[in-house]
Amino acid sequence: MLARLPRPVRYLLQILFVVAATGVANFFLLKLVPGDLVDVIAAENSGITPAHVAELRQAYGLDQGVLAQLGYYLKSLASLDLGYSFRYGEPVAHLILGRLPATLALIGTGLALSVALGVLLGVLAARRPHGLLDTLLSGLATAGYSAPMFWTALMLIVGFGVHLDWLPVGGIRDVGAAYTGWALWLDYARHLALPVATVAIYYVAIYARLSRASMIETLQEDYIRTARARGNGEARVIWRHALRNAILPVVTMLGLQSSALLGGSIVVETVFAWPGLGQLSFEAIASRDVNLLLGILLMSAALVAVMNIAVDACYGLLDPRVRKT
Repeated sequence: MLARLPRPVRYLLQILFVVAATGVANFFLLKLVPGDLVDVIAAENSGITPAHVAELRQAYGLDQGVLAQLGYYLKSLASLDLGYSFRYGEPVAHLILGRLPATLALIGTGLALSVALGVLLGVLAARRPHGLLDTLLSGLATAGYSAPMFWTALMLIVGFGVHLDWLPVGGIRDVGAAYTGWALWLDYARHLALPVATVAIYYVAIYARLSRASMIETLQEDYIRTARARGNGEARVIWRHALRNAILPVVTMLGLQSSALLGGSIVVETVFAWPGLGQLSFEAIASRDVNLLLGILLMSAALVAVMNIAVDACYGLLDPRVRKT
């Protein structure tokens, strides 16, 4: 039945199902964690009385059963209401939309740089397997992948932010400077450089190794030998004929890594004080702001679903056979 629906409708139904299922699963998982917002408030205010604690639980709806809270949460979602952040005193949707552009800028730039450099290095390494360049690039890729992301971030801060003093080590822009126009965008780019480099160093290693292995396998195919026999140059054979098929596993990994990339942004944003969803989720966890954390997880699930649908669309562009299925 679903197969008869137009593809955009199927994609929309997939996103709605993923978001709804993720919302319910996250709700129950967070309820298993001991403590809530009222416990944090009570810990921060030693003079609070048990009667006041009971009043707070009733005001926040925490005195009801789990199923009753779930029903209220799903009812709010159906009306596109993500709830209210009692910790920040603002609607959850307002907080998320305010931090979302910073996270998209970090993830989008880091992902584009990782894929571009990874594919380029993988193709260069695959041209002469086990040669000097292949050995060097494989070693660098292994080193980049094996280093923890927070360690890479700290080393970049020490090297480029402290010793060389070339780049800022935190924040999204220089608050004290009244930049406008191109100077403001340049300030954003300088603050974005180290967080993006941290993401790229880790993920470029994955895409480089994957594209290398895929390119080596693709270069052994019959149609590649045919292209060479017809007099095509090596550069044309690689970039025009081989790369289109060799990049398919990279596109698949791109969809699979989208959720991990969002999770990794928490570490990067916390280290660099980057005001995105990662840092906001860390603050929500510390303060037991369940409504805010549920909203962030829901937005992350929606972004991952959209990313995987975009990967499917890229498959159709790269491989015409996929469009017929």
